[in-house]
Amino acid sequence: MSVGLVLGGLAVGFVVGLTGMGGGALMTPMLVFFFGVNPLAAVSSDLVTSAMMKPFGGAVHAHRGTVNRALVGWLALGSVPSAFVGVLVLRALGSASAVDDVVTMALGAALVVAALALIANAYVSMSRGVRDRATGGMDGDDAQDPLRSVVRPLPTVLTGVVGGLVVGMTSVGSGSLMIIALMVIYPRLQASHLVGTDLVQAVPLVAAAALGHLLFGDFRLNVTASLLLGSIPGVILGALASSRAPGGLIRRALAVVLLASGLKLLGVATTVTVVVLMASIILGPLAWMGARRRHGLPALRNQSNLLGQPHRNTHC
Repeated sequence: MSVGLVLGGLAVGFVVGLTGMGGGALMTPMLVFFFGVNPLAAVSSDLVTSAMMKPFGGAVHAHRGTVNRALVGWLALGSVPSAFVGVLVLRALGSASAVDDVVTMALGAALVVAALALIANAYVSMSRGVRDRATGGMDGDDAQDPLRSVVRPLPTVLTGVVGGLVVGMTSVGSGSLMIIALMVIYPRLQASHLVGTDLVQAVPLVAAAALGHLLFGDFRLNVTASLLLGSIPGVILGALASSRAPGGLIRRALAVVLLASGLKLLGVATTVTVVVLMASIILGPLAWMGARRRHGLPALRNQSNLLGQPHRNTHC
């Protein structure tokens, strides 16, 4: 057992419990950069760890009634087989060096997209909040029962297919990327129901990807066991603290970490990476305040909700 891995799992689990995002996007680069685990083994171990963590959050939302079961079914129809296919694609690449190169590049691209998805999530949430206040909330069928939104099978299944393939190859996307797609397809679905539905659909998705990596990946039992010892209590503690801690600040830091990790995995020079990060840190808040003003909101708001949904709606 590695004490460092246990503490790393604890930290990542806490962030997931606090913000509802960041599992694969933090765990895999942490294993690669700080513990020297090769990319394929990092993805394999992270997915098996996530398969053990996800049911905790899914159970909470199922108990609270914030899960659209029809959407879960259509998403799983696409994501479960494609997640397994993603592992087979890696296996078909042949040599270990070729697999590691593809995983590294795919992971880097997925992390950069995940960072952008966090920003898009925040902007869409803000725009929807302004719209709902202007119209007095949702109308029509969604106002009566937000879990009975009209399901759009084809785009939902396609979202599952693409998301499952990305998760199977990189372990990233079951949270941050999939929830953005759901927000675009179902703009009337409430934030809590988006999160609950996404978490529950991620359970079979991550389980399928984890099974594929157990069979064909580079699963490391010692790495996964250490991560689980830390991540399970971490995700519980994060969920318990989510109603009081400044989750928005953590989401902002998470976006910066994802961007930095993604750029480095893509082979971007350190100088360029530093310039991009500094520009993001300095110009990002200014752009965000400008976007709020354009929506008729004050430039600053409560720090507990800087980058998206209130954390009482986000769990593991």
